[in-house]
Amino acid sequence: MQHPNEGITGVQPRVDRVTGLISGARQLSSPHCDARPAGTHIDLLVIHGISLPPGEFGGAWIERLFLGTLPPEAHPYFASIQGLGASAHLLIRRDGELLQFVPFHQRAWHAGTSVYQGREACNDFSIGIELEGCDDVPYTASQYAELAAVTRAIMAAYADIIPARIVGHCDIAPGRKTDPGAAFDWAHFRAQLA
Repeated sequence: MQHPNEGITGVQPRVDRVTGLISGARQLSSPHCDARPAGTHIDLLVIHGISLPPGEFGGAWIERLFLGTLPPEAHPYFASIQGLGASAHLLIRRDGELLQFVPFHQRAWHAGTSVYQGREACNDFSIGIELEGCDDVPYTASQYAELAAVTRAIMAAYADIIPARIVGHCDIAPGRKTDPGAAFDWAHFRAQLA
């Protein structure tokens, strides 16, 4: 039986504060990141939803977007986002696979123009987790299990990230972003953190 603190691998992930890496993740290094402003305190977790092409799951397109190698000729939508420098700290695939693109102590480019409680530029002080999915398709049990496990590990490493400071992209960029969408079950996710 899976322990409630374990991810889908059966092991509780751990964050190394020195390297900014989380155990159990496949590590890929995104060029779409930079240093956080000096003295920045990490105290916000932002949950996103992403699919490429929109509404389609599987394949390596999300990875290639975050690595800066998405071929614009492979799909008409890709041409429209050519040159977009986007990344996230973590990606959780539909089967629960965990990938890390940016160490937590660096700034990933996941939030864009954003505000949280009057503070602008949420990339500066947040950690971004992308779930492979879209607004109107339910996320998987494996994704919720892995998300809960990595969230607990992040909260253990960054004590100011508490459940009240875990938000959706839609909360920090209202009117511009809708993810993780109505299909994301916040009550179920928060119950798994308890």
